[in-house]
Amino acid sequence: MEPAVQAVAELADPITKAQRASELLADHQAAVVELSRVRREAVEQMLERGMSQSDVGKLIGMSRSRVGQLLKQGPRPERAFLGRGKLTVALGMKTEAAKDSGKAGPVVAIEDLAAFEALSELARTVQLDAESELIKPPGLVDLNRDNLVVICGPRLSPLVAQILASDPHVAFGNDDDDGWYLEDRTAGKTFRSPSDAGTPGDFAYLGRLPRPDAKGSFLYIAGIHAVGAAGVAHFLDHHMADAYKQVKTQRFSCIVECRYDPETGKVTESNRVTPFYRPEVTA
Repeated sequence: MEPAVQAVAELADPITKAQRASELLADHQAAVVELSRVRREAVEQMLERGMSQSDVGKLIGMSRSRVGQLLKQGPRPERAFLGRGKLTVALGMKTEAAKDSGKAGPVVAIEDLAAFEALSELARTVQLDAESELIKPPGLVDLNRDNLVVICGPRLSPLVAQILASDPHVAFGNDDDDGWYLEDRTAGKTFRSPSDAGTPGDFAYLGRLPRPDAKGSFLYIAGIHAVGAAGVAHFLDHHMADAYKQVKTQRFSCIVECRYDPETGKVTESNRVTPFYRPEVTA
């Protein structure tokens, strides 16, 4: 018996015992799901190298049919692109001016909430749960956490803006005449939101940024306008497997374009307009 399990079994208080047992079960179940994902990914990699399902089965002690089942069941390898446990999706809040119906105060954009709902649904398809949290003005947020997704523009969080500034390839910019834009520094291209010119579309930053404690990274999403974040959620819903094949869980950044229905605000199409840039690869 594992020491941790033995320790729980020896607890005298039944309430504490039940609580600790539940916590340990949750941890073990999460580990089982992640190990299943890792095994499936390894099997797929062996098959890509030219091995047959029979050969793979012999190596891992399974029948050919069982190997076939592994490829159809369990969490998909690209699950790791989002995280390995319950996701925390942190949403930036902006201060809205007072209206006739109430006082001024911090609010979350409807489009950011739509992005959270879309990401939550995507997470569920790969056996991940997700919860939201609000980043209140002035934008202070704990970035030193595993399984963290941040949806927050740089103007809403100076801390996020500071980390974004370290990206040598993709950056947000702002000028007095035309407002915010995204820049592909490597290609020397500037992307301005089509919606600023009356066309229903936007561009957004998608990347994995370093944590301040240097112990990992977090997934970062931000549009020039809020609808851009929903565009990234749409993009990942259709292209996460390909994104994972290219960048795994390593740091990267890119720009995603989206189009949306001007009547409903719902994103209808999305695509990546830059390469997946890696921070260690500079021009």
